[in-house]
Amino acid sequence: MSQKTTKPALLYDDQGTYADYLFMCLPLAAMACCFYGLRVAVLCGVAFLTANLCDRLVAKMRRVEYVKNEWSSEAFALMLALLMPATVSYYVLIVGVLTAVLLGKEAFGGYGAYPFHPVAVGYVVTAVSWPGQMFSYPRPDLFRGLPLGSTAGVILEESPAHILKSGGLPNINLMDMLLGNYAGPMGSTMLLVIFACALFLLHRRRIGVMAPLVFMGTCFVVAFCFPRLAELAFTAPWHHAAERLSAARYELSSGATFYAAVFLINDPVTMPKNKISRAVYAAGLGLMATMFRYFGAFEAGACFALLIMNSLSGWLDRAVQSAVYRKGVVRREA
Repeated sequence: MSQKTTKPALLYDDQGTYADYLFMCLPLAAMACCFYGLRVAVLCGVAFLTANLCDRLVAKMRRVEYVKNEWSSEAFALMLALLMPATVSYYVLIVGVLTAVLLGKEAFGGYGAYPFHPVAVGYVVTAVSWPGQMFSYPRPDLFRGLPLGSTAGVILEESPAHILKSGGLPNINLMDMLLGNYAGPMGSTMLLVIFACALFLLHRRRIGVMAPLVFMGTCFVVAFCFPRLAELAFTAPWHHAAERLSAARYELSSGATFYAAVFLINDPVTMPKNKISRAVYAAGLGLMATMFRYFGAFEAGACFALLIMNSLSGWLDRAVQSAVYRKGVVRREA
């Protein structure tokens, strides 16, 4: 009779990274509770429990001991939940978490072995399967919460990202934009809170500076040079600078772009290991995310682009190492 083994060998020793990510999801969830009520807390709780049960079930099926201090699945679940509207149905959230944990993580061997970011896997599946639920948002109403059950009677609005995709320009107060007081995903609109989370993660050395800056810079350059405004689409980049800056500001602050730069890009498993390849990776991710937003079927493009760039992560590391090696050989022969 086979017996349970000891704790499974982990491929990485940075489990604390996901504990910090999980911890940083809490301020965003708390702020969302102020805007949308206790429904946000229930959604986050459902996501957390679903991910935890998935890990326990997989550990039982593999006959290994469940690792109590490995929080990656729970962190992925909360990050995914915060990318959804506060009115999303519970079953959509559960399917997304099951997809992220079982298909995105465990199907490839579990912690440290997955090639694609599990949050992106779960988000893409739910976005393609239920676009009506994923891209319609309630307007925040401070301290007046949504119902815990059915939200069929809640008035839904389009997000600023949808307005940009339609060729318009949103008109949102700067303070409302910084605080997240507009229709959008329940956790990715609070720019000030996300910035504070980024400072904490930087202090803990859980994320780097280069990849987010290159990603955001690439998105800014594309949005500034090629704004989705009909009257500016075919003009020179140095004309109408104020309108271009306004369009670029909305592009960077909507569609979960800033959220992805802090919480998704710097995943220690899926991003390249070499500094040069990380810069190329982030630039390609910014360009591809913008192209998905411009020409894709959905208003959000970061998670779709992330899956494609994840598939190139290992190749970028090998290509950079090969280029550096050839350069060193040429120097020695000279």
